[in-house]
Amino acid sequence: MNEAAIRQHAEAFLVALASHSSPATVAAYRQDTAALCAFVSRQTGDTLAFDQHLLRAFLGAERRRGLAPRSLARRRAALSRFADYLVKQGVIDDNPLDLVRTPKQPQHLPRPVDVDTLARFLDMPHDDSPLARRDQAMLELLYSSGLRLAELAALDLNALEPTRVRVLGKGGKPRQVPVGSRAQQALAAWLSARPSLAPDDESALFVGQRGSRLGHRAIQKRLAQLAIQRGLPEHLHPHRLRHSFASHLLESSQDLRAVQELLGHANLSTTQVYTRLDWQHLATSYDAAHPRAKRRPTRSEP
Repeated sequence: MNEAAIRQHAEAFLVALASHSSPATVAAYRQDTAALCAFVSRQTGDTLAFDQHLLRAFLGAERRRGLAPRSLARRRAALSRFADYLVKQGVIDDNPLDLVRTPKQPQHLPRPVDVDTLARFLDMPHDDSPLARRDQAMLELLYSSGLRLAELAALDLNALEPTRVRVLGKGGKPRQVPVGSRAQQALAAWLSARPSLAPDDESALFVGQRGSRLGHRAIQKRLAQLAIQRGLPEHLHPHRLRHSFASHLLESSQDLRAVQELLGHANLSTTQVYTRLDWQHLATSYDAAHPRAKRRPTRSEP
């Protein structure tokens, strides 16, 4: 298989992927398959076997040029899905990535914003302009419902219900999450101002000054600017609000399964890594609840 053939198959794979995956996933996988094609173009010979040796060499080259373990793991995941597609199309017999190990990733836990600090930040008055109302609604919804950036950006008007919102998560998996009262109030204020920015035929819930759907980068930029304007002493991005949602809810409820469902995690282990419980709280709960947590004093030997 030469570079041209890999590019052709990769484009067909991305088209198929777009039918059930988010634009962000398709864009990431496009970058990953393009990197593979660029690597293949630098190899000698007219054809190369699409096997574990080629893919191991590619991932090794990516590691040597400084790609982080998390990015390498994503590269491997993308190429594995691409290989699965090639197997289904009859291009190759087996997925060669099954023989290539995933690079180990360090367990970096995002740090949630302190509850009181976040409350002061969200309660800070704004100028009540349409854009300020939009920004407040985005902030409240991200924290209230634990949405991913891609989920927030993709929301349409018809996804909103009085006390919940319907979102399409990773892998095209739908879920419904509750919307708290403060977020409901902020959304109502934004919806009353939205017609001054958005044309009648625009379906997006959150729009920019020109009336079109607000993109990922624009949302990230607005959150960072709001943190500076409101004096939040740390960087703010959508993922930190999502993590703060999960951590604060878990600290209060101790219901890991419920938080897993709200976050849209397929595996409970993802939620366990994604959230962080206060160890002292866990230790206290353990001591109070476990029948053999506290050792009984033993009689001294005569």
